[in-house]
Amino acid sequence: MPVTLLGAAEIRALAADLDVTPTKKLGQNFVVDANTVRKIVNVAGVTDADRVVEVGPGLGSLTLAILETGAPVTAVEIDHRLAAHLPVTAAAHGVADGALTVVDADALRVTELPGEPNVLVANLPYNVSVPVLLHFMENFSYLERGVVMVQAEVGERLAAPPGSKVYGAPSVKAAWYGPWRLAGTVSRQVFWPVPNVDSVLVGFRRDPAPRGDETLRRATFRIVDAAFQQRRKMLRQALTGVFGGSSGLASAVLESAGVEPTARGEQLTIDDFVAIARASDGTPQAVTAV
Repeated sequence: MPVTLLGAAEIRALAADLDVTPTKKLGQNFVVDANTVRKIVNVAGVTDADRVVEVGPGLGSLTLAILETGAPVTAVEIDHRLAAHLPVTAAAHGVADGALTVVDADALRVTELPGEPNVLVANLPYNVSVPVLLHFMENFSYLERGVVMVQAEVGERLAAPPGSKVYGAPSVKAAWYGPWRLAGTVSRQVFWPVPNVDSVLVGFRRDPAPRGDETLRRATFRIVDAAFQQRRKMLRQALTGVFGGSSGLASAVLESAGVEPTARGEQLTIDDFVAIARASDGTPQAVTAV
């Protein structure tokens, strides 16, 4: 029996049966268009050889589109009602036993994923999209690639290159793990309820080898946070708090890393920030992992 997808009428009926009212707090804008969920799965390049994790499956429209490829899915859902009913919906739409595993939990608190999925596919709400992505990239090294649907503002920031208007700490932290790209736009009309913001697809692929160990990552991220705390501030000033309150020490570390002390965080690549963290190692009052 082939897997079938949810239609707009069935999604609304399911929500009514479960007494689920889409809420802004949880970012619940359900996708009601089958072509859109298939587009997301296609952009992610999901095949039956993959193992997929989905965050926030909601009523299951994207979940079924992933399962349609033959790939097993681990779905992480914070809403207990939705988590409990998702297997029922899957079974009613032709999903084989064992193909879907539901984790009833807050994605930001999950530290283990059944089946060690290699692909992340999700429709993420604005308020948790960046924290969830960074949490999953940090904790699940077996995630090789993925595509997520997020608000346009978030997606543009994640994929922003150095020097661009929206380049910031999330851009740099995401780049620690590998390259990110804008992978398509999504019409507001495919959601229920219709949001008042645009959405985009963002794709990523993890680098084959990590940039460094956990100590270096945390040290780098601390420098990144300080560099972007006040935009358009020279690094020798922005990093004084990291280097014991000394702009002179900050300048020395920056020069050792090959970075101009008068540069601004918005101009630096992830490799520049890593070089600063490496240069600070062993320097008196230098950055420490937190």
